[in-house]
Amino acid sequence: MQYCELGVSGLNVSSICMGCMGFGEAGNGQHTWTIDEEHSREIIRRGLELGVNFFDTAIGYQSGTSEQYLGRALRDYARRDEVVVATKFLPRTQEEIKAGITGQQHIERMINKSLINLGMDYVDARVIIGTS
Repeated sequence: MQYCELGVSGLNVSSICMGCMGFGEAGNGQHTWTIDEEHSREIIRRGLELGVNFFDTAIGYQSGTSEQYLGRALRDYARRDEVVVATKFLPRTQEEIKAGITGQQHIERMINKSLINLGMDYVDARVIIGTS
């Protein structure tokens, strides 16, 4: 596996990032084609064996079950300081905006929920999906 620095972050990541959109409970989100936890774990474990250390998920993937599957697998198969985890979240809803929830409050809520889903103390990167 080849590795490179992620921008100027100082993070050394595999040139292949494992996207986790296909992981998650099929009946719990917008996709019916996602794979269950057992098969997700097999793919994550094999990726780690092949040198993948960069994983991309999102709170929106199958209502957070992708994050949950990834977090449990990484706890079992890797050391946290040897992997790079990126997650994404959705923009504020119109209801949140009307309720006076600031962008900063929304981001804090989303990242805290992602950390719970992942069972981690931190993520290495986070991104907003879409626009608002």
